[in-house]
Amino acid sequence: MKTGEGRDGTLTAPAEFFFELEGVRHGELLVGRDPVWDILKSLGPYLEDLLSTPLPRFFRPGEPLKRTVLLWDGDLYENGFEILGGDATKGSFKVVVSGRETTEATVLFAGCVLWDDRVKLGRGTVVEPGALIKGPTVVGDRTEIRQGAYVRGKCLIGDRCVVGHTTEVKSSILLDGAKAGHFAYIGDSILGRDVNLGAGTKLANLKMTGSTVRVRIGEEQIDTGLRKLGAVIGDRTEIGCNAVTNPGVLLGMDCLVSPLVSVPAGFYFERSFLGNS
Repeated sequence: MKTGEGRDGTLTAPAEFFFELEGVRHGELLVGRDPVWDILKSLGPYLEDLLSTPLPRFFRPGEPLKRTVLLWDGDLYENGFEILGGDATKGSFKVVVSGRETTEATVLFAGCVLWDDRVKLGRGTVVEPGALIKGPTVVGDRTEIRQGAYVRGKCLIGDRCVVGHTTEVKSSILLDGAKAGHFAYIGDSILGRDVNLGAGTKLANLKMTGSTVRVRIGEEQIDTGLRKLGAVIGDRTEIGCNAVTNPGVLLGMDCLVSPLVSVPAGFYFERSFLGNS
C-alpha cells in the first residue's frame, strides 16, 4: 500500500501515514484512526480518563505559586530541597531532596499558575515561573513548560517535549520529543515525535470565512466537519522560523518547511519540501 493510498486506490489520511505507531504511548488514542483528525475528536474524553487522580492541593487555582515546590515519589516538598538544574528533556535536571540526588522530581517554580486541578505532570518535568496551565491537560516525563508558556487546556503533551517562552498550546497533542521552543501558536493540532517548530511558527486553526475546515487529498476535497483544525505534522518534520500552516494542513513524516513559508491546506506526502529551492 503506497503512502496516502487506500486498498481501493483512493487517497486517505490514516494516522499511520503521519506517526510510527508501533510501541507509541497513548496508542489507544492514535491507532486505527482514519482520517487522522478524528484523534482530536476523542482527545477530551481520553484526557478525562487519564485525570482520575488529581494533583495534591498545594496551590490556589488561578493564582501564581508563592513558593517553589517539588513532587517526588508521591510526596509534596515545599522545603528541604536544593535545585541543581540541568536540561529536563535530556534527563539531567537534578534536585537534592533530603540529602538524595534525583532527576525524577517534578519541579514547579514559584510564579507558575495552575488554573485548576485537572492537570497531571510527569516525573522530571519542570514548569518555569510565569507559565500557566489549564486543565484538562496531561504532561509526560522530562518535559519543559518554559517561562511565559500558555497551555490553554485539552492538551496531551508527551515525554521530553518543550512548550517554550510565550508559546500557546490549545486542544492539541505533542507526541514524545516534540518541541515548540519560541513564541509559537499550536491550535487544534497534532505534532508527531521529534517534530521541531522554529521560532514564531503559527499553526492556524480557524478559517476567516467562518466555514468548517476542508482538506484536499488527491483530487478530493474532504469536509472535516470541524470548525477548528490546525495542522497534523508527521514524525521528525522540521518547520522553519516564522512559517504559517493554514487550517487543515497534513504534513507526512520527515517533511521540511522553509522559514517564512505559508503552507496551504492539504495533504503532503512524507519527505515533502515546502519552500524556495
